[in-house]
Amino acid sequence: MRPSEKIHFWSGEKLVLAEGLILHRLGGHYKGGAVLHWENGNDGKGILLTGDIIQVVADRRWVSFMYSYPNLIPLPAKKVEEIAEIVKDIPFDRIYNAFHKIVVEKANDSVQKSAKRYIQALQGELFNT
Repeated sequence: MRPSEKIHFWSGEKLVLAEGLILHRLGGHYKGGAVLHWENGNDGKGILLTGDIIQVVADRRWVSFMYSYPNLIPLPAKKVEEIAEIVKDIPFDRIYNAFHKIVVEKANDSVQKSAKRYIQALQGELFNT
């Protein structure tokens, strides 16, 4: 990588960029995967900018998690549990992903219920087919 004073490497699990803007390292489909928490966004209810670490799906009350989106390889249940546990205590009501999809309300609840559903599906407990 070309050296630049504009590139700042960081370590740890979170990085405060400015007041009310915090990066949280979640991992996911790559180890350094991070989301940005905007504390005062959405009239102070909080917004999580997730890229594709937490993916808003067609039913925008739900999200999903993948190791490889192009190859449809799921994340392991343990990693999804870790992601849900980390975001559980982050106050946000809305999610914006990288592909113009939004969970417009109760977004943290959506992450928690989606993680449970995802893990049930991986363990063969969600469907009886």
